[in-house]
Amino acid sequence: MKKLFDDLSYKISRETTRQYSTSFSLGIMALSPKIRNPIYAIYGYVRLADEIVDSFHDHDKQKLLSKYKEETFCALEDKISLNPVLHSFQETVRQYKIDHALIHQFLKSMEMDLQKIDYNSDLYKEYILGSAEVVGLMCLHIFTEGNIDEFERLKPYAMTLGSAFQKVNFLRDMKDDYQILGRSYFPNVDISYFDNAVKAQIEKEIEEEFKIALEGIRKLPPSSRFGVYLAYRYYISLFRKIKKTSATKIINQRIRISNGRKLSLMMSSYVQYKTSFL
Repeated sequence: MKKLFDDLSYKISRETTRQYSTSFSLGIMALSPKIRNPIYAIYGYVRLADEIVDSFHDHDKQKLLSKYKEETFCALEDKISLNPVLHSFQETVRQYKIDHALIHQFLKSMEMDLQKIDYNSDLYKEYILGSAEVVGLMCLHIFTEGNIDEFERLKPYAMTLGSAFQKVNFLRDMKDDYQILGRSYFPNVDISYFDNAVKAQIEKEIEEEFKIALEGIRKLPPSSRFGVYLAYRYYISLFRKIKKTSATKIINQRIRISNGRKLSLMMSSYVQYKTSFL
């Protein structure tokens, strides 16, 4: 009967992914069926942590995050949790031998979101490492299915892709981050004076990371290659829309890609993937 709870836990992580992210849901559906559940488990886990620091304004966020951290490592030690998202996550971590240091680094970045930080270059890099790059590495453990040599070969690309995704998120979410949460991640940038020149400099950095990341996507195993490529295409599309949007508008409006556009991208990406990607 334990299998029933295991299956339910993965279903709840899958539904969490679907409710919060159409883009990642479609990307995961493009992965091989055998690796979808573990990726849902990782997304569900990091999503809950994000919600604690970003959304639960009427609650003690520090207390909730500390409890979540404690329950995470209890679940890993006990090999079970009554929280279905944590249960599927701990099972995934154990099955794919995901380094616990990655989890600690992720939670450290979540803790940074609870503080008022003036980000310099070092703190900016540390935040991105924990909030995005290590999540890419967790997924890479699953994509390479225990092949350590493959993991090490692809590791720099996975980190670069995670970094590019996160920096696009920073631009996309600048309005809420700054006006609601009082955050500004870009180092040495005063959002009060955020203009097109500063925006273009950030975009140049992201563009370079996307170029490097694409090389790594081409090297991924067939079981994950198209799914990751699809997520890449979504983010490239969002990035191009952001590039066409003025700095003033970025600060005052969250930039989105419609669900219809996402479906269109999925179809065109598949054709491109089959005909010219490899």
